[in-house]
Amino acid sequence: MEATSSHDSRPPWRWPRAAYVHIPFCAFHCGYCDFAVSVGQDQRIDEYIDVLTHEMSALGQPQSVQTLFFGGGTPTYLSPLQLESLLERVLHWLPLRSGHEFSVEANPGTLDADKIAVLARHRVNRVSLGAQSFSPKLLRVLERDHQPADVPRALDQIRKHIANVSLDLIFGVPGQTLADWEADLEKALALEPCHIATYGLTYEKGTRLWKQQQGGQVQSLDEDQELAMYTRAIDRLAAAGFEHYEISNFARPGFRCRHNQVYWANEAYFGFGMGAARYVEGVRQTNVRDLGGYLRRVREGRPTYFQSEELSPRDRALETVATQLRRADGIDRLAFRTQTSFDLDPLLGKALGQLIDLDLIADSGACVRLTRKGKCLADSVVASLLAAESTAESAEGAEL
Repeated sequence: MEATSSHDSRPPWRWPRAAYVHIPFCAFHCGYCDFAVSVGQDQRIDEYIDVLTHEMSALGQPQSVQTLFFGGGTPTYLSPLQLESLLERVLHWLPLRSGHEFSVEANPGTLDADKIAVLARHRVNRVSLGAQSFSPKLLRVLERDHQPADVPRALDQIRKHIANVSLDLIFGVPGQTLADWEADLEKALALEPCHIATYGLTYEKGTRLWKQQQGGQVQSLDEDQELAMYTRAIDRLAAAGFEHYEISNFARPGFRCRHNQVYWANEAYFGFGMGAARYVEGVRQTNVRDLGGYLRRVREGRPTYFQSEELSPRDRALETVATQLRRADGIDRLAFRTQTSFDLDPLLGKALGQLIDLDLIADSGACVRLTRKGKCLADSVVASLLAAESTAESAEGAEL
C-alpha cells in the first residue's frame, strides 16, 4: 500500500481515517455465525499476531486513524499477555489520533479484570458486548457459550475502566415470542448501555442453523413476527431516549458508533487479518477466510486477498446510495455530489419519485431518507432503486 502522512489530504472516501482488525479465534463456533472464525487453534494465536503484524507492515509507515475496531471471532478470547502483544503492535502501525474511538468486540463469558485493564491501558474506549439474548432458552438455540448473568458481571468490570459500552441483541430466533423480545429489550435497558444494536437473525447458507432449517429441525419466524419485533424495538428504544441512527443501531445522544458510520458513509477504511475487508483508493478487497491460507500467504509474501474489485464511478455512486440510505440522516444531495461527482436525482431517475409517492422515502429538498415504513422494507427499497437505475442505464445504452 502507498504510505501517507499522518494527516493525508485526500478525502475520506479515498484514503482511510478508519481501520478494522480481525481476530478470528473463538472457543466455539455458534450455529448462526457466518464470520471468518477459527476454533481449536489456540496454539496458532501467537503466530497469527506475528503474521498480522507482517501484513500491517506493508503500509510502509504508520498510518494514524480516527477510529479503530477489533472484531472477530472473539478478540477477548486471547489471554492478557496475547492482548498486550497484539495491541502494542497494532498501535505501532495504526496510531490513534486525538479524539479517537477504539472499539473492541467482546463475549461476556471471556472477559475478566486483567483483560479489561489491558484494553483500557492501550486506549480502548468502547466495548461492544455480544449479549444476543437474556433468555437461557434462546441462547441455547443460538448456541452461545455464555449465560445471561455473564452480561451484567462483564458490564460491572468494564465500567471500572471504560464507560462507553454497547450491547448486541438478536431477534427472530426460532421459538422466540414478542414477549421474549420485549423482555430482552427491558433487561438490556436496565443495564443502561450507551448503544444497542438489534439484528434480525439471518440463515446464512452453509451455517449449522441454515442446515437445521433446511432439515426441518428449526423453523424460522414469519415476516409479520419479525416486523413486530423490529417495530417494537424502534418504539421502545426511542421512548428510552435512544436515537435510531441506522437501520439496526440505536444510540444515546453522542454515542453513535463512529467507526461503523464510516462504512455507512461508504468512506475508505483499512482492514487487516483473516477474512478482513478493506476499501482504499476506490479498490475493495477481502482477505482469505481460512486461517492456514491466510498465514501461508503472508509468510510467502503473496497477496492476502482472494477478492479485489475497483468499481466504476457510477457503480461506486450507486453503492454509496445503498449504504447512506441505511442512515437516519439519509443522503445529503450536496455531499453526495461532492463524494461521487453524480447528482442524485438524475442518477436514480423516476424510481426515487415513485418511492417517495409510496411513502417509503421522505424528501426534504436537501436530503432524502427512509421513512418509518421504508426502514421496515429497507432492503427492498434499495433493491428497487438499483434495479430501476440499471434498467434506465440499459435503455440509455440501447438508444446510443
